[in-house]
Amino acid sequence: MLAAILACGTLLFTSCSDDDSSSGSSNEVEEQLRQMTLREKVGQMFYVRPETLAPSIEWNSYDDLQIDPLQEVTDEMKRVNEQYPVGGVILYAWNIDDEKQLAQIISDIRKLKGQPVLCIDEEGGRIARIAQNPNFDVEVIGPMGDIGKTGDPKNAYHAGNVIGTYLSKYGFDIDFAPVADVNTNPDNIIIGARAFSDDPQVAAPMVTNYLQGLKDAGIVGCVKHFPGHGDTQNDSHTGYVQSLKTWEEMKDCEMVTFKAGIQWGCQLIMTAHIAVPNVTNSDIPSTLSSVVLQDKLRGELGYQNIIITDGMEMGAITQHYSSGEAAVRSIQAGVDIVLGPKDFIEAFDAVNTGDGR
Repeated sequence: MLAAILACGTLLFTSCSDDDSSSGSSNEVEEQLRQMTLREKVGQMFYVRPETLAPSIEWNSYDDLQIDPLQEVTDEMKRVNEQYPVGGVILYAWNIDDEKQLAQIISDIRKLKGQPVLCIDEEGGRIARIAQNPNFDVEVIGPMGDIGKTGDPKNAYHAGNVIGTYLSKYGFDIDFAPVADVNTNPDNIIIGARAFSDDPQVAAPMVTNYLQGLKDAGIVGCVKHFPGHGDTQNDSHTGYVQSLKTWEEMKDCEMVTFKAGIQWGCQLIMTAHIAVPNVTNSDIPSTLSSVVLQDKLRGELGYQNIIITDGMEMGAITQHYSSGEAAVRSIQAGVDIVLGPKDFIEAFDAVNTGDGR
C-alpha cells in the first residue's frame, strides 16, 4: 500500500515530478509520509465527489444529485472530513454555479483535512462541466471527434491548452481528459465523438498533443479509459459492459493510443469498468483485474505512474460489489487512487482495516 500512497493525493506533483533528478522532492515526500498517520495515508488514496462527505445526502441516481445540488462545503462535510481525510475532490456540473461560487467552494475544499487536489471532467464537447455552463465566459471546445477529423494534432493541442488555461485560472489541478479510446464500434453509446477517431494512428498524436496543451497550462491530464471503452455497446455507468477483443487485437488498436500517452509521460491513467474476458478469462471489470492493471499496463506496457479508477459509483461496480469490497479489490489489483466510491466511509474503513467484505 505504501507504494500507492507515494504516488497519489497531495503528493502527486512532487512524487511524479517531471524532474527525476530532484532528490529534494523525493526527500520532501518521504518526510511528509513519515509525519502522516495511517488514516491520513489511506485518505490520500481516495478522490471523492463532495456529496460523499455529507452522508445525510441520499441519492440513487445522478439525477437525484441535481435536485438540490451541493455547492458549498458544509459543517457536516467538515465534521466527516476530520475522521475521513481525502486526497482529492472532483466537482461535477451541479456542484458549480458561477465564478464567485466556484472560487469559494474551491477555497473551502483546499482547507479540508488531506489538503485535497481539485479535479474535474472537462474534455470538451458534451463533457464540459464549465464550458457548458452559461455563467462562464470561456471558449467552447467542440467534440474531440471533430478535432480528429481535421487530421491536425495542433488542433488537439489548442483544445487542451484552452481548457487547461481556464481550469488553471479557476483553481483546478487535474483534468480527467483526454479520452484515448478508439471509437471502433458504431453502436457505442458512451464514447462516440468523445474519442478523437476510430483509427488509432490518428488518435494517438491527438492524445499526446492534448496532454501537452494541458501541461503547458499547468494542468495534469489523465488518459482514459484503460484498456479501451471504444469497442463496447453499453454504458458502464448503468451496468455490465464487455469488450470481446483479444489482447493481440487490442495491441493493434487500443494500445496504440495508450502507449503513445505512456511514452509521452502521462502521470495518470484511468481504468475502465469493462470486462475483457478474452484477455483475463473472467468477467470481472478491468478496474478489479490484476491481469489488466499489473500484467498488461504495468508489466507489458511499462507504465510506472498513477492508476486511478473511473467513478466507483457507476453501475458496473455497484450492481455487483459493495463500496468496501470494490475499493479493496481495486487496490489489490493495482490501483493507486480510488475515485468516487458510492459510500466513501465504507470504502475508507474497508481499506483502513483491509476488510473488503
